[in-house]
Amino acid sequence: MENRNNVTEFILLGLSEKKEIEALCFLLFLLCYIAILMGNLLVMMSITCSQLIKQPMYFFLSYLSLSDLCYTSTVTPKLIIDLLAVKKIISYNGCMAQLFTMHFFGGIEVFILTGMAYDRYVAICKPLHYTVIMSRQRCGAMMAASCAGGFLHSFGQFVLAIFLPYCGPNEIDHYFCDVYPLLKLACTDTSRIGLLVIANSGLMGLVTFVVLLISYAVILYTIRSYPADEGRKALSTCSSHITVVVLFFAPLLFVYIRPATTLPEDKVFALFYTIIAPMLNPLIYTLRNTEMKNAMKKLWCRIMGRKEVN
Repeated sequence: MENRNNVTEFILLGLSEKKEIEALCFLLFLLCYIAILMGNLLVMMSITCSQLIKQPMYFFLSYLSLSDLCYTSTVTPKLIIDLLAVKKIISYNGCMAQLFTMHFFGGIEVFILTGMAYDRYVAICKPLHYTVIMSRQRCGAMMAASCAGGFLHSFGQFVLAIFLPYCGPNEIDHYFCDVYPLLKLACTDTSRIGLLVIANSGLMGLVTFVVLLISYAVILYTIRSYPADEGRKALSTCSSHITVVVLFFAPLLFVYIRPATTLPEDKVFALFYTIIAPMLNPLIYTLRNTEMKNAMKKLWCRIMGRKEVN
């Protein structure tokens, strides 16, 4: 592989070549990243420091916030730094590491969202068996399976990219390292590898998205027979899940479900699942959730109480 690879670093072309736009984007994405850190850390702390952690839905939500935090941190800090840089450079090893970690945490998030949908399905469609089916051991096993699934997905993408020969040029028309932009730089026929990428990312995302939509359709159908108050509460919870699923999967499918080509719009759509979705998820899950609001208030009171004691 060493003899076939002349590239030791890649140049990221970023979001724009205009310095004025880059300066504006720097401020915007810096604020977005701060909001992502604060929002997801607040959700994690509010759940883990309260009794909510014992409920499967909030157990998965805390890990979703963690995966959001890790996922966006593989891309956003580098993007923010590069917006001020004259030349946006990433080493070959750094590029491959970014590709692996991004798909690892992204894969985990996909499977966590699937686990959350299954949790809501059991809670609404099989309420009498909920505590037995969604036991602590089952939830832990589902999280372990999510991590294993994310690893297998990212390892597949990593292997496809690392064994490609890169002879030059070395300019990646994106703000992070991903498989499709790297396929354009490979000095070999990548048509078959492109099909493998579609199977690994596109079809996996499409099948998961369809399964999630079907499960929520069944849930919404079941809610029809609920009393008004219970149905409204169940609908509020499910609407939050559906919003997050659509916000994450829609742009992701646009990028990965088509043949191995890159479009200028890919950068904009990638912003949705790398920055915008992780930033909005804490808001979506807490704005209409009384239990989360109460947990946050208790956490705030506990922090302020400690400050007064000190």
